[in-house]
Amino acid sequence: MDLTRRQREFLEAFLDLYREASGQPVHYAAVAKRLGIGRVTAYEMLRLLEEKGLVASEYFLPAERSAGRSSILFRPTARAHELISRLAGPSWDGASWGEVKERILNALRAGKAGGYEELLGEILSQLEAQRSPLFVAAHMIAAVILSLHHLRGEIGAGKLTESLRALGFPEEVGLSALGGLMVGLSLVERANRQLVSRLVGQLHRYQQSLAWLSAENKRQLIDFAREVWQIMQA
Repeated sequence: MDLTRRQREFLEAFLDLYREASGQPVHYAAVAKRLGIGRVTAYEMLRLLEEKGLVASEYFLPAERSAGRSSILFRPTARAHELISRLAGPSWDGASWGEVKERILNALRAGKAGGYEELLGEILSQLEAQRSPLFVAAHMIAAVILSLHHLRGEIGAGKLTESLRALGFPEEVGLSALGGLMVGLSLVERANRQLVSRLVGQLHRYQQSLAWLSAENKRQLIDFAREVWQIMQA
């Protein structure tokens, strides 16, 4: 089945939202809010995906409004999960946030004593394969913090810590500010140009992912960033 890039990204974001709702059908207004688009646009896109057999709609009438209008809710079909799995490969394996988080943290713990470039390359490869906005952001955060820690000698450990605190890191403002830190890394002489170039190349996806994430997702990422930083400091 052919999907445009916009349709695929919309479907992926919808699947993320569906997961966060613990498998409950989602109102198109919630999808519109997540993606920062109009309700009519979200509704029309969901109807289009429904025509393709990727989304199913259902009507819900709350008990207290039994005499009123019903709400239209949407849920993905099995075909949607199969399609995304085939297009995205192992990056869309149905893993939970807890599983992905521990996978990254364990890799950092195990790889810290080894080569920085090998570990960063591994995280970047995983990042480039991700499709879930939450997982994209998590891998990016891990990659940036790992790079900052590795280059702290040239940047200056005290100056680095002071700069991060000034940015409010790790807080919500810090999540957005990491984009600027990525660009700054490219100016550090000792940085691996190829790896940093790959990292900066993911900046747009990272910023877009943050825009799609809920407040709860961002809180999860803030906690995750603290854990990554603690591992690097140990």
